[in-house]
Amino acid sequence: MKTTALYFALGRPLSPLYSVAMRLREAGYRRGIFATHRLDAPVISVGNLTMGGTGKTPMVQYLARFLQASGLHPAVISRGYGGTAKEKVNLVSDGNRLLLNARTAGDEPRFLAETLPGIPVFTGIVRRLPAQAALEMGADVLLLDDGFQHLQIARDVNLVLFGADRLAGNSRVFPGGELREPVAALHRATGFVLTGVHAGNKERAEQFATLLKEKFPRIPVALTGYRVERPVRLSTQGSIETVDIDLVARGRCLGFCGIAHPHLFRSTMERHGLNLAGFYPLDDHQHYSSTGIEKIMARAHQAGADFLVTTEKDLVKLAGFAAQLPLPLFGLRMQMSADPHFAESILTAIQSWQKHR
Repeated sequence: MKTTALYFALGRPLSPLYSVAMRLREAGYRRGIFATHRLDAPVISVGNLTMGGTGKTPMVQYLARFLQASGLHPAVISRGYGGTAKEKVNLVSDGNRLLLNARTAGDEPRFLAETLPGIPVFTGIVRRLPAQAALEMGADVLLLDDGFQHLQIARDVNLVLFGADRLAGNSRVFPGGELREPVAALHRATGFVLTGVHAGNKERAEQFATLLKEKFPRIPVALTGYRVERPVRLSTQGSIETVDIDLVARGRCLGFCGIAHPHLFRSTMERHGLNLAGFYPLDDHQHYSSTGIEKIMARAHQAGADFLVTTEKDLVKLAGFAAQLPLPLFGLRMQMSADPHFAESILTAIQSWQKHR
């Protein structure tokens, strides 16, 4: 955290320049200088204003499952950050088969493909191309993962997420702070979502929600939380399977993860009563190697841990190592909880699109 604060302090003089550049870019799309493509299906964008994790992946999961349960055929479109796939259209999953691993597809796309059976997942830098491929495959609604700054595709629902533990960070634009764009960019949103709300941060989250309502009175604000649905593990075939919660309720565990804000995962483990022998935070989008696994096992041995616990997203990336681990490895499957009116408003927007197409 001290290193990050130092970087932001050094970068603060450049923030106005970056802010102007982002304003000019937005104006270019608004005035038609840069092309915005309207697709033949409703588009739901899940994004954020801040850098780092705000719960976009769990939100995409939540919406994809809700839309599927509502009789629709959603597809997920992602840039594929961190993946090695370079084709214009990369099919991570056709809904039935997993076609690309985490290293090729990127962490989040592979994780979404693993946990969303029946829902195709695509990646591509120019996202209108995989989006078009998804429509040709039969999708009737598109979920744009991390799409708030991707202005090449017009969207019908434009959600901006804020993590309830960090909110807007230091409220300065990069490189002097955590904002990807000036706060004025929020006028593009159709909804704000505060994620990860729990008893410890609820009061502060509600205050921030009130501030958003004052500044953007026409844009609704929703508060959502997470709960541990159940523990999971890798099968001998490398797929994810659920296990009895008693397996992680007994004994001492070493927690580890490679996500943007690892302390939040530690807090989740503590709130749900896991007996932590130790915790080992890793870099965001961690690429696991034999050397890295050895370091994790050394930490576990030093701490006297009986088993290992990580996020489900990290678990997906460990498929090639699970069989050689001397200790059992589990992941925690998280489920987003939201007011039913939030999901219903998404469905209403889709029905409006269908009515006026």
